[in-house]
Amino acid sequence: MPPGTLIIRADASVAMGTGHVMRGLALAQTWQDEGGECIFAMAEAPAAVKQRLRAEKCDVFAIGASPASELDAAQLVELGVAHRASWAVVDGYQFGVDYQHALKAAGLKVLVVDDGGQCRGYCADLVLDQGLDSSEEEYSNREVYTRLMLGTRYVMLRREFRAWRNWKRATPPIAQRLLITIGGSDPDGLTFRVIEALSKATPPGLATTVLVGGSNPRMPELRSVVNSTLSQVDLVCDPPNVPELMANSDLAVICTGGTLWELLYMGCASLSYSRDEVQGQIVGKLHALGAVHNLGSVDKFEESGLITAIRELAISCRRRQDMAEIGRKMVDGEGPRRVVQELLRGDSA
Repeated sequence: MPPGTLIIRADASVAMGTGHVMRGLALAQTWQDEGGECIFAMAEAPAAVKQRLRAEKCDVFAIGASPASELDAAQLVELGVAHRASWAVVDGYQFGVDYQHALKAAGLKVLVVDDGGQCRGYCADLVLDQGLDSSEEEYSNREVYTRLMLGTRYVMLRREFRAWRNWKRATPPIAQRLLITIGGSDPDGLTFRVIEALSKATPPGLATTVLVGGSNPRMPELRSVVNSTLSQVDLVCDPPNVPELMANSDLAVICTGGTLWELLYMGCASLSYSRDEVQGQIVGKLHALGAVHNLGSVDKFEESGLITAIRELAISCRRRQDMAEIGRKMVDGEGPRRVVQELLRGDSA
């Protein structure tokens, strides 16, 4: 018997990026594989994000209220009841215990997707935190019935990454291909700064691909800058073959988010910036484990530090091999399947 309808409440914007929605999409795809249907309920989202969701056969419902408000919760409840939803999934730090309680009081089963206990309180049926060392202590303020899914074994990668599960990376003595991908919207304009730094001191023989998300409003300006400053550069916008681009790259410069876990899975040696304290902690821990090179905070960007880090990692074959091995052990690509199994188990309870 098909599992019914999954409703996912997540937003995206230039300021917040697309990460909450993209990991929701990974979950939606796996739910669809089980025969279920998915609806995304969104108070805000760029047109490119909505288009992507519809292309993935997900319905998109517009929440006509301030995010996480009482009216937001009421509209989500109405949607869930109308579609006899199996689960309501909420992904966003603003969806605190009052919001969760409104959904629970209406009889919905609730999964909260969180990072490091940001929601502060939990009365959901399930809480998912795919962080490196997420712990029960971070979720001590939960109800006795709330079950936890913690750790990188639950990292949710989209369907297109599954085909690369048995792929083995070849590591050249010197890196030849660099990928720059700063997220779906790049609210800080970090891509510009990275390109400018490379234009002044590009390591010799390093071909570069700049991947820009469909929610980035600066695509025309980026195209102009790339054409005028860099040779051996490809600029691509929201491509369908992201795993292939990662597989063909020896190094990547990123800002922490969902892309980080994708690159760990693909075994691509990554140099990562962070935008906030939570991201900084994640990158710091991964750096200590040898999985990622920590470039520090975006607001402390230094051209010389970036170029030095790229050059040193480009000539260190051993370090790149180690990073690839650690990354694949950390993220095995089975996260969405494990999450859906928990949802189905709760659905039959």
